[in-house]
Amino acid sequence: MKKLTIDLPQISKKRIAIHVTRAAERAIRGGHPWLFENAILKQSHQGKAGDLAVIFDKDRKFLGIGLYDPDSMIRVQILRALKPATINQQFFEEKLGAAHQRRAPLRDSDHTNGYRLLHGENDGMPGIIIDRYAETTVIKLYTPAWIPHLNDVVAALERVFPAKSLVLRLSGKMKDNPFGVFDGMLLHGEKLESPIIFLENGLKFETDPQMGQKTGFFLDQRENRARVEELAKGKSVLNVFSYTGGFSVYAGRGGAKEVVSLDASKIATEVAERNFSLNQPAPIAKSCSHKSVTGDAFELMTKMKKQCRLFDMVIIDPPSFAHKNSQVEGAIRAYKKLTRLGLEILVPNGVFVQASCSSRVGSELFFDTIYLAARQSGRRLNEIERSGHALDHPIGFAEGEYLKCLFAVVL
Repeated sequence: MKKLTIDLPQISKKRIAIHVTRAAERAIRGGHPWLFENAILKQSHQGKAGDLAVIFDKDRKFLGIGLYDPDSMIRVQILRALKPATINQQFFEEKLGAAHQRRAPLRDSDHTNGYRLLHGENDGMPGIIIDRYAETTVIKLYTPAWIPHLNDVVAALERVFPAKSLVLRLSGKMKDNPFGVFDGMLLHGEKLESPIIFLENGLKFETDPQMGQKTGFFLDQRENRARVEELAKGKSVLNVFSYTGGFSVYAGRGGAKEVVSLDASKIATEVAERNFSLNQPAPIAKSCSHKSVTGDAFELMTKMKKQCRLFDMVIIDPPSFAHKNSQVEGAIRAYKKLTRLGLEILVPNGVFVQASCSSRVGSELFFDTIYLAARQSGRRLNEIERSGHALDHPIGFAEGEYLKCLFAVVL
């Protein structure tokens, strides 16, 4: 196996021994993947990012092992609980192999080659995700604790899912780091021809894994996009917070007569135009018109209301409004306002779709907020369904649940 040419930091051979509170013991035994700083009662010595930490229970028996991060409130990302393990390439191969087997329907598909290969904590590897776009894989790190282990992870990935190119993405707080790695770095393989074209349920999409949001595309909404396709026939559709037009393209294939993609990013709306064109003349009929509008969603929806611009289907899929608990109240206000604005430009018996990716806003609170806003707007929701996570975005612990979406006919 080829090793990365960058000089990665080395982890200490000396393990960090950690003793934790009773509450943390219970959480780890229950499968929780994080050990927080304030749950540590005693620690043998300080360590560097990526050093291995062994957690012991009150009887000094093995409880778990994970990656240490001295600068994070999540002090240890737990890789194995209750049963000791050697953390090396073989360990990561087993984790990646199990994750890929879980995704067999996607892995073996001939009409989808864009999906999440590894969903971090929920697949037993906290703080790292891996996405596939055709013959390119993208690793995204959320903690520097993974950097010393990159050689082993890359070698394991090459055995489980060899790809032509491998890209590294870093979360915001990691972009300024002393380790010689950078966001968008090509770890190995062929230089990317930008943009990459991949398939999702037979539709073509372009993505830029080196520069795009997240790893280049919002793969988690695949099944919700397919549901929109089933509901779009003959409708005029407004896709709010459209990003690169995923919902728009599906609505087009579903037989929508008109689709409007609205996003604050000019770059994103331009890509939405190209994604629509990629799928014409087939599978999207030329009779379906597509228009991209760039601007603030709240302002433009308010303007549409004043102009009496109505749609048969309104889709609202905003970014996360609550990155921490103190932002939850503001997020609820934003969801209520978006619901009200969306319903004001939706025809009677129109289809309303609203999603949230804010993990700190629970499903019931989110759905209750939509129903409250609808009542306050004098509209009644005839619910079609509620949806959550797709196959490649499994939930392994409570905080791992973030995606929820409501489909309803509005009377």
